[in-house]
Amino acid sequence: MPTYDYRCPSCGTFEFTQSIKDEPLEHCPTCQSGVERLISSGVGIIFKGSGFYTNDSRSGSAASKDDSTSSDKAS
Repeated sequence: MPTYDYRCPSCGTFEFTQSIKDEPLEHCPTCQSGVERLISSGVGIIFKGSGFYTNDSRSGSAASKDDSTSSDKAS
């Protein structure tokens, strides 16, 4: 289940774990003040599996070309 960030005017910022299907919190669980859900930016997405550039689209010659270029930069 995802963790959402909320801001309470009395308590400050807090995290709350809830299902995606649940409605956002309207009141702080500690003081019952109104809360605002914050937008998180610290989520990284990693695409794995077939069909993605780093896995499938590069030909063998392109991969070896990149290896030689990186070794040239190192020297």
